[in-house]
Order: sequence, then C-alpha cells, then structure tokens
Amino acid sequence: MTCAELLIRLLRDTYGVDTVFGIPGVHTVELYRGLDGGEPAGGIRHVTPRHEQGAGFMADGYARATGRPGVCFIITGPGMTNIATAMGQALADSVPMLVISSVSRRDTLGRGQGRLHELPSQQQLMAGLSRFSHTLLDPDGLPEALARAFAVFEGGRPGPVHIEIPIDLFEAPVAEPASWRRTALTSAAPDPDALETAGDWLAQARRPLVLLGGGCVRAPEAARTLVAALDAPTVTTINAKGLLGIDHPLDLGANASLPAVRELARDADVVLAVGTELGETDYDVVFDDGFSLSGRLIRVDIDPEQLARNQSADLALVADAGATLKALAARFAESPLQRGGVDRARSTREALGLSQDPAFAPYVPLFDTLRETLPEAILVGDSCATTYAANHLVAQPAPRRFFNASTGYGTLGYGLPAAMGASLGQPGLPVVALVGDGGIMFTLTELACAVEEGLPVVILLWHNQGYEEIRRYMDGADVPRLGVDIQAPDFQMLAAGFGCVARRVGDPEALATAIRGRPRQGPLLIEIDAAAWNAAVQE
Repeated sequence: MTCAELLIRLLRDTYGVDTVFGIPGVHTVELYRGLDGGEPAGGIRHVTPRHEQGAGFMADGYARATGRPGVCFIITGPGMTNIATAMGQALADSVPMLVISSVSRRDTLGRGQGRLHELPSQQQLMAGLSRFSHTLLDPDGLPEALARAFAVFEGGRPGPVHIEIPIDLFEAPVAEPASWRRTALTSAAPDPDALETAGDWLAQARRPLVLLGGGCVRAPEAARTLVAALDAPTVTTINAKGLLGIDHPLDLGANASLPAVRELARDADVVLAVGTELGETDYDVVFDDGFSLSGRLIRVDIDPEQLARNQSADLALVADAGATLKALAARFAESPLQRGGVDRARSTREALGLSQDPAFAPYVPLFDTLRETLPEAILVGDSCATTYAANHLVAQPAPRRFFNASTGYGTLGYGLPAAMGASLGQPGLPVVALVGDGGIMFTLTELACAVEEGLPVVILLWHNQGYEEIRRYMDGADVPRLGVDIQAPDFQMLAAGFGCVARRVGDPEALATAIRGRPRQGPLLIEIDAAAWNAAVQE
C-alpha cells in the first residue's frame, strides 16, 4: 500500500478516528485516495469547511465535546497559515488536535525555489503552535509519528500536534506493520508521600478552597466526591464548567475575577488547584492582578512547567488530574469533613448578586430562555458579549457542554465552526453557538458547510452594531471610537442565500418561539436585535 493509505488505516483502525476536517488541494489528493470515499466506504467522515481556519475550529469543537482529538487534513503553505489561528487557540486551551499536512518534496525542502505553496520552513513555523511538529522523511516512520501524537493526547498535556508529509511520500510504497498496535498508556499517578502531605493539609484546613480547571473534565465523579468530602467552596473555571453538575451547592462557577470570590480566596488557609494554569483569563479577566492567595497552595498538573507559572506552590504534584482527584477522594470517602463550606459558598454567591447586577440584566432572561427550551444543549461561544456574560451566568449539567474562545488566545470567529464540530461529535445533543455581529464575519462562510452537512446548530447572533467590548475599552481610556462602529450586512438575507433558516427576534418570548420552531435538520440563525432586546427586558 501507499503511505497515504497506511495513514488512513492507522487513523481509522488503530486510533478510532471517525471524522476529518479539510479542504482538498493539489498536494493532498493522494490522502483522498486513501480516504476511500468517506464515511460509508472508508469509515471516516470527511467534512469540507470553506476555510482552513474553520477546519481547525471545527476540530477544536469536536475534541472539546467528545474528548477525542479532532483531525485535519491541510495543504502546504497557505493552508497551514490559515489554520494557525485555530491551532493557537487549541494550544492555549490544551485541546487535542492532529493536523496532518503536506509539504514540498524532500529534495526541495528549504531551497527557496519558488515552488507551489512553499514556505521557508513550514515545520519551524508550526512548531511554535503545537506540542510538536514533525516532518516525515521515511514512510516507515509514520506509525511511530502517530503513536507519539496520541501519546501526547492521552498521556501528557494535550494540544495540537502537526505532522507534515512531503508530497513525494504520499505514493511511496510501504508495508503495513505486522505487529504494530496502539500503546496503552496509564495515568500518571501522584507521588504517595506528596499525596499524603496534601491530604494532611486539607484535613487540617479550616477554610479550604478548591480550584478545578479544564484538566479535570475526565473525572467528574471524583471531583464531586472530593469536593463534597472536603466541604470546600469550589471555583470551576470556564473549561471546567459543568464538572460538579448543575446548581451544585459548593460551586462558585468561573467567577474568580469578582470581588466576593477574591475575598474568599484571600481568606482560604489551604487552596487545592487541580488541572488549572491559574491564568489571567480565568482568574483576572478584569486585568488588575487582584486575584491573590495567602494560604498554603497545593497544585496538581500533568505539565511540570505549568506548576512553576503564575502562582508559586507550597506543594506541587506532577500527576494526572483525574488520578489525583480519585486518590484524594478515596482518602476522605470514609471521613467526610464538615466545615461550613456550603454556607460559605452560598453567602459568596449571594454577595456576587449576578442576577441583580445591571451589567448582566440583558443576559439573564436570554440564558433563562435557553435553559427552559434547550436544557441539555452544548453552548459554544465566540468572543462576544453573550459569551462573556455566559461565563458568569451559565450552569451546565455536565462537563464538555460549555466552551468558548474567550480564554487564553481569545480569537474571533471561533463560535460557529466550533459549534459545528461539537454537533458532529455529539449528534445526540443540541448545540448553540453564541456569536456577535462582528465575530461571525470572520467565519460566516461556514454556514455553507453547516447547511451541506445538515447540522442542527442554533446560532444566536447578538447584533449590537459593532465591536462592543472594544468600544467600552476605548470609552474607558478616553480614546475616540475608531474602527469599532462597523456596518453589518443583512444577516437574514445572507442566511437565506446559504440555504439557512433565519429569524430576527427582540425579546425572550420571541426567542423561545424561534427555538421551539427550529428545523429538524440544518442550522437555524436567530438574530437578536440587542437594542430592542434591552428595551424589552427593561420594561
């Protein structure tokens, strides 16, 4: 068989890949011979976005919703620079993504001959956006390269991995490895002595606080068991939303940037931080460096470098988050503690007063409506006003049902294609994309793909006539508004042109009616007139 055919066989049969995202190009034609016609014949569904950035965002949404790596087939040069933004977002949020690309022939690499799609060093460019970037120079090395990628996805800190294959290798003959099999990786267990010390500190604490990040999403039961046994108020970051279940009495949500939670953090005598980088966009989104910890800090992370960033730990455990949560939960299973944690969490939530905060007033009825009409929905957000509000207001029944681009890299254009990837990965759950009239223009063309694939994504487009967040920053800095009051197209007409059903609403009742009347197949775009909505909810 050829190298391209072996690649497909390994992805499908060894690693269980069922979907790939990509746009065929002259350099990747042989990959499509190996793909063998798509889902019915080859067992792998091929989804064609309208831009490689969309492919990357779709793979990201697929991975976050399923826990399995999203896979992309990308052409040399412009295909890779197009997907670079999506890889940057996935790298920042530790999302497993496998990007398979072509690259120039081996005998022309790095020679600057003006070849089609040539970059001076594609591998070097992608190395800064991935856990590793590898150039395949021998077709017999393909199984090992894939094994390394999936070892990162399953045993280390996930993120994008890039493997580029010179175009002269796609048709190179290669024998299928007779004894090659998938490496079974065990979770990295915490050091027993360090675990014992952590347990002692937590048992002796009077005012413990737990911080759970996206690294914990594989172990929701252990997280719930431990938090309950510790009777500790718990911050669940944006990527950990839903980890403790909906309306958990100890869950403070992703509100570490707000004064009441910051006060609780400063008052805590022992803080357990698991699978969280303690980064700015989760703990200091108001950008004043106001989040601080004065008690003993126990940190757990699979990445040893991360344990030395942002906050100095008194005890640092290099270990899998899930394995550590399970081990600590087992320690306290027979002797749960009672330290008034539920009461402290309740008083903190009351002090937050989110539902009464005027800044959130327009969005409370929006998410109440979503909760009533689509209680099981996965919410996928762009960087936009509704997403920023959702970070504070939304509670979800399970992990992997809320994620967005406002953390880390903070790109625009993420919401629509990532929601499409989530819908492909979890077809049994409704999916809602939270987008703004500014951000959706980055990837609006993916509506064509959503219609083509018949994806039942509900697209909530908050139309506030431009880049509202940047307007506020300009106003606050006394900078004249420039470049933020942009002219929007007629979204109803555009949606119709793509074959997408569209509705325009201005109040919660109309929103509920539109959602309940959504088509059974294909996307629905609901354009919310922000000005009309604000007027309606203030009446």
